Amino acid sequence: MKVLIIGASGLVGSNCLRYFKQKEIECVGTYFSYEAKDTVFFDTLNLHNHDNFDVASFKPDVIIHCGALTHVDYCEHHEAESHEKTVHSTNNMIALAKEINAKLVFISTDYIFDGKDGPYLEYAVSNPLSVYGKHKLEAENAVLQANPDNIVIRITNVYGDEERGKNFVSRIIEQIFEQQKLTLKLPIDQYSTPINAFDIARCLYLLINDNKNGIYHIAGTDYMNRVQLALTILKYFPEASYELIPLTTTEINAAAARPLQGGLKNLKFMTAYPDFRFSTVDDYVSYKSMMLEEFENE
Repeated sequence: MKVLIIGASGLVGSNCLRYFKQKEIECVGTYFSYEAKDTVFFDTLNLHNHDNFDVASFKPDVIIHCGALTHVDYCEHHEAESHEKTVHSTNNMIALAKEINAKLVFISTDYIFDGKDGPYLEYAVSNPLSVYGKHKLEAENAVLQANPDNIVIRITNVYGDEERGKNFVSRIIEQIFEQQKLTLKLPIDQYSTPINAFDIARCLYLLINDNKNGIYHIAGTDYMNRVQLALTILKYFPEASYELIPLTTTEINAAAARPLQGGLKNLKFMTAYPDFRFSTVDDYVSYKSMMLEEFENE
């Protein structure tokens, strides 16, 4: 099996690339704006870009489309750009997958729901509140309508190891390691199901290897708000200097509306793979704190 990972310089894509190589899958990871290690250039907005990796010659059996514009508030004020980088790029991947007879896997989000009664199962009624959520849902529908063998996975609040360390959990750990004082103004009323990116890669490997299709929710077993998430991290670093300011979503007044009772239920996935174990935020942060302590003692 050959796998092409679009957006392999990002959090989910880089973990997929690492895990699939560990499983000895022949795979190629691409980048667009940030060149990470072991990636090749590919422009999903222009399939005829002469600098693009030669996908036709590689002939992947599966394309995992991780690339997207993920800054939710930015999308709210740049609707055309959001549509181009989420919907148009996905339509191009649909066309490419069809041309080379490949299965397409699309990475979506719990932001397609309104957050009134989450966490959600796959068949729950969608009602996105933001431009970002609306465009993700539009792309989802296009992927599933194009080929019933395609897969859509929905994820939320992803954390884990990545080259740039942009995710919330990694940023806090990095700032603690650098002995920065943290000022954390966080929503206390936005709940989700944090998921380790490496677990996402493990799940995708199973789904692809078993030729699954349709929608799957991939979610960790934690259900918490951002304040609880921050406190879970901070308890492993008693020396950290921080000010934690809990705020309501209304007080934060972000450009894009957020689902409050968000998150996802992974019942469908766990029914298919009852022996799978998801890691927790505690698992990840305790390991990272141990590694940092060993590094400091060297």
